[in-house]
Amino acid sequence: MNISRREFLLGAAALVATSSFGNPIFGGWYADPQIRRYGDTYWVFPTTSAKFEKQTSFDAFSSSDMKTWTKHPRILTTNEVTWAKGAMWAPDAHEIGGKYYLFFSANDAYPASGKREDGEPQAQAKLEGYGGIGVAVAERPEGPYHDLIGKPLIDRFWNCAQPIDQYVFEYKGDWYMVYGGWWRCNLVKLARDFKSLVPFEDGAMWRDMTPKDYVEGSVMFERKGRWYFMYSGGSWTRDTYCVNYSVGDSPFGPFVFKGKVLGVQRPLATGAGHHSVACKPGTDEWYICYHRRPIPSKGRDHRVVCIDRMEFDANGEIKPIVMTE
Repeated sequence: MNISRREFLLGAAALVATSSFGNPIFGGWYADPQIRRYGDTYWVFPTTSAKFEKQTSFDAFSSSDMKTWTKHPRILTTNEVTWAKGAMWAPDAHEIGGKYYLFFSANDAYPASGKREDGEPQAQAKLEGYGGIGVAVAERPEGPYHDLIGKPLIDRFWNCAQPIDQYVFEYKGDWYMVYGGWWRCNLVKLARDFKSLVPFEDGAMWRDMTPKDYVEGSVMFERKGRWYFMYSGGSWTRDTYCVNYSVGDSPFGPFVFKGKVLGVQRPLATGAGHHSVACKPGTDEWYICYHRRPIPSKGRDHRVVCIDRMEFDANGEIKPIVMTE
């Protein structure tokens, strides 16, 4: 279901009520937050929102109640990832078998041609050169993390998709990753040790998963037997940035486009997107963790991390999400 301008204005008018979380949930300029729950503690792993050449490390934040957050600085830096020269962004965290894995994108990678197209990666690691999606591992969620394989897990350009904005999930005992930028999205299957990709049954290394109005920032999750494929649309540097979603019976699709559920809500913020979701254990209480650009905007990289409720109607459709303070 698409949210009309009138619905967003009505939502904005309702913002006299404030969130129980207190948005933004912590100080500083951050974006692309990944929220996970390890035991009784919530963790948020965001991108440091700055110029690409200054995005050389990740911080993490932990909380027992999603209200008071403790900062864990520099859990992974370019000192531990030799091929990463900057533009470290979009972390995705998982705990498996007592180890903590951090998937991430690094370098604003382009193929050898220098154009947004299929092709071989460039030879030299640099901000607009060789790069892709990497994976790091640690003994604790706050790190320190180290590069698991010493190179990107994905550095190729398949389906005209830039290898960024990965989201890893489990389905029937196997692990998969949806990823992509430049308006294209791919699905790949991961080896159980996360050190490589494995082909699908038909021998293909990737599948095209691009839904309607896709740009980047994939999220895939299951609720009551339905699979929700959420992602960002619009432009991350403009007011048009938003969150769309589609639904299907499995993570392989086909997916039915449902529309936009989060976007501009004046006078509070614009540029809401690149999110993640969390469900409180034992309940059907869902939360969306996302970044937005406060009004008045102070620049491209002035983004903050927020949490709001994400509710479903009787038919399982996601209700329009209202930003709160």
